[in-house]
Parts: sequence; structure tokens; C-alpha cells
Amino acid sequence: MNLTEWAKTQGVHPQTAYRWFREGTLPVPAQRVGPRTILVNIDANTTPEAIGGLGLYARVSSHDQKTDLERQVARLSAWAAQAGHRVVRVEAEIASGMNGCRFKARRLLADPQVTCVVVEHKDRLGRMNVELVEAALSATGRRLLVLDDGEVEDDLVRDMVEVLTSFCARVYGRGSAKNRARRALEAAEHG
Repeated sequence: MNLTEWAKTQGVHPQTAYRWFREGTLPVPAQRVGPRTILVNIDANTTPEAIGGLGLYARVSSHDQKTDLERQVARLSAWAAQAGHRVVRVEAEIASGMNGCRFKARRLLADPQVTCVVVEHKDRLGRMNVELVEAALSATGRRLLVLDDGEVEDDLVRDMVEVLTSFCARVYGRGSAKNRARRALEAAEHG
């Protein structure tokens, strides 16, 4: 079956399936057989049960974004249901992406039943060094699946954002910068 047909049967947009193929995150084996043809290998070993259990992870930075957290969980759950995958754990938390001590993320990553961690955007798992988490998962035969990786395509831009985020965390601390920004705006108005 070609990749476009497979994507339509899974409820995934063909461009998303092609991006997954390019990134190596397509949940089924596939190979390029021509300049514009990619064949998906559908057999007994590629059923949703063979992929393993999914762990869905959603995160927002502050309590005023709680509705967005619920929408993230709903979108991840809808994707898993459309694709026919078995979800074994869903974790959603309100925490900074700079904080490495997030209890629910650590619990999800430690669960041996979770063979594939699914996030909506890569920065939901962490602001920096997500590639290290991805490599650790890969070393144990598991993987990270990012549903919408279209945030920052250019590696140089992404690296620059990570460096600036790191510097800002050192300067302002790991807490929310929202109050600092509000106070700065108030000071500018009164000054």
C-alpha cells in the first residue's frame, strides 16, 4: 500500500505521514521505491498492538493555561483513537519546560509498558535537550513521536532559541517570567 493510502486509512494527513517517514518516526515499516513512491509494509507485525503501548504526555507552563492542557490531552487521545493504537498511560501536568524534575513526565518515561511516548510539540516534553531523551528511549527500544514538529524547522534557529532560553533561565530563574514582564511594562508606563 502506498503512503498516501495508508495515511488516509489511519486518519492522518498524507503530508504528516510523509514528514514522519522523512524523520524516521512512521509507526510502520516503509521504503522508497521510486522518486515519488513510498510503500508501507502492512503485515501481521505492524498492527497497532505490535507497535506497543502509547504514553501520551501534555504540559503547559502555568495554571491560567489549564484549558489548553485539556485540549492537548483531547487532541492526543483523538489521534491515538483514530490511528487505532493502545494507550497505556496519559500524563498531563502544569510545570515549566525548563524544570527537569517533573514528576509526571518522569513517571511516564519510567513506565516499561510505554513503548512510544507521544507529544503534540517537542517543546511540551522539554525546552532543551529533548534529543537526549529521544536517544535514551531509542537505546531501550522505545521512541518519541512528535505529532506536530512544524514549530522550528531550521536547526540553527532551534539551537539559538535553546541558548537564549538557557540564558534567560539563568538570569531570571526558573520561575515564570510573566510577573517580571508585567512589572517591566508597568514601570515603563509610569517612568
